[in-house]
Amino acid sequence: MEQRPFGFTKRRVSAIGQGTWNMETSSRAAAASALRRGLDLGMTHIDTAEMYGMGAAEEIIAEAIAGRRDETFLVSKVLPNNASRKGTIAACEKSLARLKTDRLDCYLLHWRGQHPLADTIAAFTQLQSAGKILSWGVSNFDVPDLEEARKIAGAGRIACNQVLYHAQERSIEHAVIPWCAKNDVAVVAYSPFGHDDFPEADSKGGRVLAEVAAAHVATPRQVVLRFLLRFESVFAIPKAASVGHVADNAAAGGLTLTTAEIERISDAFPLGPRRRGLATL
Repeated sequence: MEQRPFGFTKRRVSAIGQGTWNMETSSRAAAASALRRGLDLGMTHIDTAEMYGMGAAEEIIAEAIAGRRDETFLVSKVLPNNASRKGTIAACEKSLARLKTDRLDCYLLHWRGQHPLADTIAAFTQLQSAGKILSWGVSNFDVPDLEEARKIAGAGRIACNQVLYHAQERSIEHAVIPWCAKNDVAVVAYSPFGHDDFPEADSKGGRVLAEVAAAHVATPRQVVLRFLLRFESVFAIPKAASVGHVADNAAAGGLTLTTAEIERISDAFPLGPRRRGLATL
C-alpha cells in the first residue's frame, strides 16, 4: 500500500485507510475481521469518532487492533458539544479507554460548534504535551475556519482536515485542497464513494468509470479512489465492513491512471463553480 507524508508531521501513512462510520451496524466479528484484513493489506490508517455508535465503533477497533497497535495510525474525533477545554480532555480519555490504547496518532474536532476554537486547540495542546495524542487536526473545515485555526495555533500545528470528497462532490478542489497543500495540511476524504449515491452503471459517469476500470482489470470504485488520490496531499478512508470490500479498496493502491484517463473522469464529473460553504454529511 502506498504511504504518504501526513501533512507537516511527515509521518508515512497509508494513502487508503479504513473508515468506521456505521460499522457497528454490521456483525461485530465481521467488522473486526475486516479491519484486521485491512491492516494485513497495509491499510493501517484507521479513522473513528466518539459519535460512531456512541463509542461502539471504537470498541470494535480495540478488538481488531489488539496486539497490533504499533502498526496502526489511529484517529478519533471529539464531538463539538464536548469540545470545551475540559470536555475535550474528558472525551479523549473516554476514547482512549474504549480503544484500549494510551495514545491517538491524531485527534480531530469533528466540526465547528458552540465552544471557542481556541479552547479546543488549548485542550489539544495539553493532550499532546501529555503524550495522549501525537498530533491534532480538524474535520469539515472550510478555508475561513482553517485560517482561524492557523491564526490561533500557529503554522505547522494542524495535521489534517477531514472533509467530504467524492467524484460527484469535488468542491474542495477550488480552495480547500490548495490551502491545505500550501500549509502542509493533509486532506482526508471521507465517504469517497458518496453516501448511497455511487454513479449508476448506465449513467455517463458510470460508463466512463467502467471503461477506465476495464482497461486496468479493476473496479469502478477502485478507479474513483485513485482519481481522488491524484493530489499528493489527499488520503481516503472508505468504510468496508467485509473482508471482500476491504480487499477491493486496498487493490486501488496499486492502480495508476494515465493523464488522459484522469481528464476523462474529470470531464464526466465536472468540478462546477465554487459553492458557498462546505459540503458535509
